[in-house]
Amino acid sequence: MPLARIDLPKGTTADYRSAVGDTVYNAMISVLNVPQDDRFQVIAEHAGADLVIDADYLGIHRSPDAIVIQVTLNEGRSVEMKRAFYKAVADGLHERLALRREDVVINLVEVKKENWSFGNGEAQYAPAPGAANVK
Repeated sequence: MPLARIDLPKGTTADYRSAVGDTVYNAMISVLNVPQDDRFQVIAEHAGADLVIDADYLGIHRSPDAIVIQVTLNEGRSVEMKRAFYKAVADGLHERLALRREDVVINLVEVKKENWSFGNGEAQYAPAPGAANVK
């Protein structure tokens, strides 16, 4: 159910963008236990003025190649899983694309299952109307 928004500096190739998306998706499957075929991603490039990433926040020195990855997903994963996900993505992007680990900014947004609609104007994971509200 995750939705990944990946924001990159303008000028990357289609292969680069695809590799970033694949790396994020593979880390979601292997670390966050996301099921196969549950891939929803928005990958966008931005001109310099439209992608503002502080170059030195928290003493981490970022280059103009820095990217932002925001994943909205169901709540409930442990801090250890989140840390492992951050590492898997940063390491995977470094290994596959030589992207500096310092240039990978990741944000997870946790939501309740009822906050999703996957089509037909329905809340597929919400309790049926009149059903007891069970978590």
